Amino acid sequence: MAEMTLTIDDTGKPAGLTEKDKRAYNRFKKMLAGAEPGEVFSLDYWFPRNGKFHRLHMTMVTTLFDSQEQFEDDYQFRKWLEVGAGYCDWMPGPTGKAVPIPKSISYRKLDDEGMKEVHEKVKAFIRGPHAQQFLWPHLTTQQQTEMVDTILQEFERP
Repeated sequence: MAEMTLTIDDTGKPAGLTEKDKRAYNRFKKMLAGAEPGEVFSLDYWFPRNGKFHRLHMTMVTTLFDSQEQFEDDYQFRKWLEVGAGYCDWMPGPTGKAVPIPKSISYRKLDDEGMKEVHEKVKAFIRGPHAQQFLWPHLTTQQQTEMVDTILQEFERP
């Protein structure tokens, strides 16, 4: 699969970043210009990760971790949140029963749009009754909800 990196040039138009990218982008534009009606093109794209947003997510996870008493290891806690958010693959375990394997949230494996989706799904999971009852079993349902709302209020996107 061919890859190219685009930038916006001085005229405000897309252009290849390097000479190789410029050649690839010119070939792509030529291919589009010569396309027949009904031809289909598929693009893979990558939104660079926003470090500030990644830090916000990790701060949220740390704040949640510090507020609970079920997990002693922050990495295991983060993986539990990711599985709860559905950011995992299901694989056959040792007995053949499906087990979740958390996916990587590394910068190379997950772009910015994907990270935003994981962030929102983690918040949705932590707001659910399963997560709240597991993390704060000594609190009433009302207190669990208030706990989560108090923690998450600073991590809501405007």
